[in-house]
Amino acid sequence: MQFTAEMIAAALNGEVVGNKDASVSTVSSIDGGKAGSLAYLTNPKYEQYIYTTEASIVLVDKSFEPKGEVKATLVKVENVGECVLNLLEMYNATKPRKTGISKMASINDDATLGEGCYVGDFAVVERGAKIGNNVQIYPQCYIGDNVVIGEGTKIYPGVKIYEGCKIGKNCILHAGAVIGADGFGFAPREDGTFAKIPQLGIVIIEDNVEIGANTCVDRAKTDATIIHSGVKLDNLIQLGHNVEVGANTVMSAQVGIAGTTKVGSNCFIAGQVGIADHVTVGNGVKIGSKSGIDKNVPDGEIRFGYPALPGVQYHRSFAVFRQLPDMAYTLRALEKSVKVLEEAKEK
Repeated sequence: MQFTAEMIAAALNGEVVGNKDASVSTVSSIDGGKAGSLAYLTNPKYEQYIYTTEASIVLVDKSFEPKGEVKATLVKVENVGECVLNLLEMYNATKPRKTGISKMASINDDATLGEGCYVGDFAVVERGAKIGNNVQIYPQCYIGDNVVIGEGTKIYPGVKIYEGCKIGKNCILHAGAVIGADGFGFAPREDGTFAKIPQLGIVIIEDNVEIGANTCVDRAKTDATIIHSGVKLDNLIQLGHNVEVGANTVMSAQVGIAGTTKVGSNCFIAGQVGIADHVTVGNGVKIGSKSGIDKNVPDGEIRFGYPALPGVQYHRSFAVFRQLPDMAYTLRALEKSVKVLEEAKEK
């Protein structure tokens, strides 16, 4: 679908500078813009590209005044960042929506599907599953016995949802995600082998949660592993059994959280963070990348490092740490000087 500059300006309460009939059908970065694309300038350091971009339309702030000739049509708006988000949502809404049940899908007679659902080739929906209205299940997904999926949820190819798990409304599960595999529970025996501890709980994912590709959320030993509303999980994340993640918390790739840990709401957890078992992380906590958390973290705290330290303490420690090579050189020089003085004193 094509949008003209005039249509975009009307939707965003903006002002057209240039050809109001210029049209676009896709979005691009300003440095890689091509004819027929919409670009945007949100960071001043990219202003140089606005004079060379091939993009047909560029969104800019109302305060922007070009320092040279701009070939593209400009649409001036109050807040470029917010407007780009709105436009992307508008564009996404125009994309055709998949519907219909593939003849090559396997749907148990005891499963229930709501209206307007899509089920792709080789998807499997087992006994007792309850699928809400307008759910999209892409090819090669597995929906286990008695799984519940809320309306409007989208499940991309290769997702596996084990028996009994519950997925809320308007969630997105990306390709390869595994929901409800057994938690990592084993009891050591006297002979050195391990006995498997049955994992009898489920996973509950509330509304508006997005789970990245190949992310795994283990089922609980008892009760439930719970992901509350609005949580956003990146690719390649591991959440252990009985973990609970509070509403609107965000995690970047390769985070690993061990069993029975509780993470509060509105937290920001950067990539490759590891959190030990039975730890409580408060609300509004921020944890820097590659940090290791082995103790409880109070509400609103910032943590960096391994083992993680409070933000200010970490930066003070790092200021010392990065000087260690020079300090070691100075120490060796002092040792030599002391040795010379001691030898002189003995003489």
